Amino acid sequence: MCMDYKKECCCGSKVAGFNLRDGVMPVGVVSRLYCPECSKDVAHDPETMVHDNGWIIEYDMDAARFMGKQISVTKITPDFLFDEGYCTWRGTYPTDHIDSVREREEIIKLAKTDPKRYFAEIRRWGTERMDRLAAAGWRKANEREQSKV
Repeated sequence: MCMDYKKECCCGSKVAGFNLRDGVMPVGVVSRLYCPECSKDVAHDPETMVHDNGWIIEYDMDAARFMGKQISVTKITPDFLFDEGYCTWRGTYPTDHIDSVREREEIIKLAKTDPKRYFAEIRRWGTERMDRLAAAGWRKANEREQSKV
């Protein structure tokens, strides 16, 4: 089971959706969130931060390590939290859970009128969308590309 929540970036201009895999991490595990605008002057700290296409997630690593004792992992890192889904975007990027619904609306209408075309279109949309997101530099979209190799 995944729990999701939203967090506003430090400058207050954007909000990102997060998933917390298996309810292991508390919502406070994200200590700060920086959008591409407010991340410009933030120094990278690989011990507490994950960078993704201009966004920075700063984790409370003390809380993450404490709560991480529930799972059998020897080292909890920011990359582990993000890449293994313990505290990651809700979708491929910060607002993916909202944008993808909007993008699918027209295709979903085909399900009732032309199911065969619906399946072809939804498959095409999904593949093209992930290719576009990978090309744009989103970390989770590029994980898919790396797993193909």
